[in-house]
Amino acid sequence: MAQAIRFYETGSPDVLRWEEVEVGAPGPGEVRIRHEAVGLNFADTYFRTGLYPAPLPAGMGVEAAGVVEDVGPDVTDFRPGDRVTYTGSPLGAYSTERVMSAQHLLALPDAITFETAAAMTMRGLTTAYLLRRIHPLRSGDTVLLHAAAGGVGLIFTQWAKLLGVTVIGTVSSEEKAEIARMHGCDHVIIYTREDVATRVREITDGTGVPVVYDSIGKTTYRSSLDALARRGLLVCFGTASGPVPPIDAMELAVKGSLFVTRPALADYIADPAERAELAGELFDHVAAGRIGIGINQRYALADAAGAHHDLESGRSIGSSVFVL
Repeated sequence: MAQAIRFYETGSPDVLRWEEVEVGAPGPGEVRIRHEAVGLNFADTYFRTGLYPAPLPAGMGVEAAGVVEDVGPDVTDFRPGDRVTYTGSPLGAYSTERVMSAQHLLALPDAITFETAAAMTMRGLTTAYLLRRIHPLRSGDTVLLHAAAGGVGLIFTQWAKLLGVTVIGTVSSEEKAEIARMHGCDHVIIYTREDVATRVREITDGTGVPVVYDSIGKTTYRSSLDALARRGLLVCFGTASGPVPPIDAMELAVKGSLFVTRPALADYIADPAERAELAGELFDHVAAGRIGIGINQRYALADAAGAHHDLESGRSIGSSVFVL
């Protein structure tokens, strides 16, 4: 019998339940997957708390890697035994096995382990669209990245260096600052000690940066705006501290004709061809060792509540995975 994490009401991590589930056979266009590793992402907490609505009861998680066990009618791109990874699918990745649509799957190169895939598919594709789709970055540009020691942050910094981009990163502690530096962050601001916008202006000789990448939201929104150069772009791609406040259009004009966008990964991987292109570039970098994926926390899937507590308390560094 397969097992899975499910929740019947929104709330704290304690609403998560470890249960036996019936998986069944794949239908048309579907596959049955045996998971080897499951990704833990901050977005998972948004579903659990109700910030992202989901019909209840529901499974949890949108990212995992494993082996195809069976395929249903009309599935031509995959067969039993194939190594695969995925992200952005319907909830249910926190499970030992599941049936899902084959359209969400990506073939996993042999050079990338299941744990690495589970740690990087969502974060890596997020980094891919941030760096390759949102703004036309050029070698020599300087950007500000919040949460530089987080799962996305460590991948982002390494990829940005490959593009010749200088990264100013924010972190909460000296420990996280050292990790960010080890992954190529050029300037690290410990926001608990320093004013972020002031330091960015000092580093950029008063100009500010053309782009700020902000996954924190409510508590960093103001400093992000103040760190931007004239006609700069604020990319709000997460809300770890809560939603950003209402946007005052006139304030954007006063601060230098600024731009604000709130992108979602789903809209950058909805087209299969674009998803394949972004994933291909990501997988090539990782397989070749140009981008390293550090896994700093591993949990048993049954301990999902504890993992969520760690994630929301800020104790996690880099990527986390559930191992099966």
